[in-house]
Amino acid sequence: MDPALFDALLDHARSLPGAEFDVKWGGTQVLSIGGKMFLARGPHGLSYKVPDDDFLALSGLPGVRPAPYLARARWIQVQSTAALSADDIRRGIERSRELVLQKLPQAQRRAWS
Repeated sequence: MDPALFDALLDHARSLPGAEFDVKWGGTQVLSIGGKMFLARGPHGLSYKVPDDDFLALSGLPGVRPAPYLARARWIQVQSTAALSADDIRRGIERSRELVLQKLPQAQRRAWS
């Protein structure tokens, strides 16, 4: 995937309400909400949470795979735009934020909904 597209998608994620940026694990760029991670950008792509029902279908697409270490939590890693467009990925990042937000305490959910 084009590094400029990675940067644009990361910038979009940073602009979402409540998004907190951090660098962890020796260089992985991470976005969280309420201290809970919803996006990670590492050397092999962007990783984010997807709905349980979509995990198998999405992780089998060209350029997409189960995210290492996070697959059990239903995260995918997007390595290219062979099957998902930039808009699909952008919507996926937004959905990931919503999935994580729904797990937070009610007071935090209200603050960032």
